[in-house]
Amino acid sequence: MLEPESIIIAIWSPGEATRSPSRNGCSQCKKRRIKCDEIRPACSNCVKHSITCDFQTSTSQAQSPLHPPKLSSHGSDSKSPGSTRSRARSRPIVSNNLVLGDLQMGDLELLHQFATETCYTTSNKKDSHDLWRVTVCKEGLNHEFLMRGILAIAALHLGHLRPDQAHEYQNIAANHQDKALSVFRVNVPNVTESNCHAFFALSSLIVVYGFASPRKPGTAVFTDESQESEDWLPLIRGVNSVLQQAWPVVENGPLRGLLQPGSFNTTDTRLPRSADMQLRSLAELCKSVSASGGGDDEAAEAYVEAVKALRKCYAKIFTRSSVECEVATAFTWPVEVPNKFIEMLRARAPHALIILAHYCVVLHHLNDYWWMSGWAAHLIENIYNELQDPWRDWLLWPSETISRNEKCLVWRPLSPDLVPTQTPGSMSNGMGSVSNGPSSVSGG
Repeated sequence: MLEPESIIIAIWSPGEATRSPSRNGCSQCKKRRIKCDEIRPACSNCVKHSITCDFQTSTSQAQSPLHPPKLSSHGSDSKSPGSTRSRARSRPIVSNNLVLGDLQMGDLELLHQFATETCYTTSNKKDSHDLWRVTVCKEGLNHEFLMRGILAIAALHLGHLRPDQAHEYQNIAANHQDKALSVFRVNVPNVTESNCHAFFALSSLIVVYGFASPRKPGTAVFTDESQESEDWLPLIRGVNSVLQQAWPVVENGPLRGLLQPGSFNTTDTRLPRSADMQLRSLAELCKSVSASGGGDDEAAEAYVEAVKALRKCYAKIFTRSSVECEVATAFTWPVEVPNKFIEMLRARAPHALIILAHYCVVLHHLNDYWWMSGWAAHLIENIYNELQDPWRDWLLWPSETISRNEKCLVWRPLSPDLVPTQTPGSMSNGMGSVSNGPSSVSGG
């Protein structure tokens, strides 16, 4: 049986890139003094930060056969993932009533959007971009439910880039997503060798859709027992279920490049002192649930395990190398927490909500992705509304960290405010190093 933390890493973490250094990067990367991967029509760094890349201009002028013009009547400033929302001009939404023979032009526009822009925004791992751009789209030609999932994400991305048309694109996205999910939900218990690759890809896109969907004011942390789009924690955990069924086939199939050997376990627990102290206090709070007498021992144990997993997640993000995927690391915590913890979240238990608020510090590290933008602040606000005094005092540290737009888990090797690595079992509160068990993921 695969460990859940290894599975979630596999979804978002392709292997290390082998592109050699070059001095021909875009001016944005040179200005920021970071390595440019020179991917066209826009480099990955410009895609991630939603800024205009030099390459899009040169690409549109050259009209290379590898980057043909769009079929729809678009201007040049939306051709690359680097296009910003403020600079995107309004354009007529291509309707499926516009046809060339039996071609549905609206759907073709969305597929073009995914293959030329959206595919570059799924993670910071550029090795995965071509797999999403080519291999996943090709798989979608054989499975309508996957193709509709692809089109749904592309529609939400266009709505993000063209805010004055967001409502129309959101409706288009919802229509495609509903049809994709109707097939997904019925057939996911019976994943086969022929469809497991498509289910694997769609399960990952469902998570992105859940975050990219419009957020309603006052939306609760969970809606109900059915895994709706806003129930993002069960969605992430659901990916684990799909891969458990299909792993032997997926790891040898066309999407094997999205998988990476390794384990989330780490012995490096270094953290900024402020984060370390906060997690220690949080652990003591959770232990007090059973110590107070008459408490729920199972819930108390679930809280302690959730905080342990959160410390491991903090440390992994803080010490991760440049070749490790930040999305994979951030999304591991939801699959590590016990089922009892999810149950307590649904019950709006204060301890569970407070732990989730501290996980928002992790989500804030993904705030530069268009589909994650604002999510950490959104969750903190809703958690605050769910809690009453004096529980709200526990939200002070994560709230201030996010409101200052501070990414407190960014590695600063010379910082004096650093708690050194602990030896296993050396911390009396049970929050020490996590044992580095054997990896359950092989190959890739």
